[in-house]
Amino acid sequence: MRTTLKKISIALTALLLVISFMPKLAFADAVPGDVIVTLGQNLSEEQKKDVLKRMELPDEYETIYVTNEEEHLYLGQYISASQIGNKALSSSKITIAPAGTGIQVTSDRISWVSNEMYANALVTAGVQDAEVYVTAPFEVSGTAALTGLIKAYETAADLDIPEEQKTVANEEMIRTAELAESIGSEEANELITRVKEEIASTDIKTEEEMRTIIIKLADEINVTLSDQETDELTALFMKMKDLDIDWDHLKDQLSKVRENFGNFVESEEAKSFLDSFIDAMKRFFDSIADLFRS
Repeated sequence: MRTTLKKISIALTALLLVISFMPKLAFADAVPGDVIVTLGQNLSEEQKKDVLKRMELPDEYETIYVTNEEEHLYLGQYISASQIGNKALSSSKITIAPAGTGIQVTSDRISWVSNEMYANALVTAGVQDAEVYVTAPFEVSGTAALTGLIKAYETAADLDIPEEQKTVANEEMIRTAELAESIGSEEANELITRVKEEIASTDIKTEEEMRTIIIKLADEINVTLSDQETDELTALFMKMKDLDIDWDHLKDQLSKVRENFGNFVESEEAKSFLDSFIDAMKRFFDSIADLFRS
């Protein structure tokens, strides 16, 4: 009898353990090829038809709607209400990709947020291995689209991304877009990526340490930040480092983003080599010209 009770106890314990881990296994519900479409709630019927046509959708997909209230919720702290607008129009398609693919983003009619900015912010939000397409009925800044993308991924993967993680991802997108206006889009994305990689591998404790790292990494890619930009990035990354993020996994996803969008370091080296080559050729022909003139 005692042996039987012991076996029942062990079985119940095992069952409870399985149940407790079920939410963590929910991601298995997302199957490569699954497509979720997000539509701005304020699209007209004609606009909706146009957007869906350009998405080139499969026969089966799920549709969810994003409201203007949701857009203001995640963006209202960082940009003005007039910039967000009073209509939800940005739309997107997210396709679950095979494990190890990383995040790939293409966009259409988006004027301010680059594809790399979306990808970087999505990594921060916890999105992984997905093909993303962002569009609108006419040219828009693109800031509101991230709200729909995160919502779509939560639906596809059957999980709840923590609110603070969504908020930080949206702030990251805004800060990167603002930074791109002063130092360039490629440089802004590279700086954000390098700081996140540094957070993943370094135990940063104080704001001063974070500030020093940001300035050092900016110097490495030959850009100068204003005091305000440095302050804003320091505040952002201090919040980011305290999120409950699997930093090793995030670092891997960042690596995939680099592969998908090209390596900044290699491109800079290539440009440097080309510039040096052109200078050398110019000096060579100048010397020949001088020889004939003499």
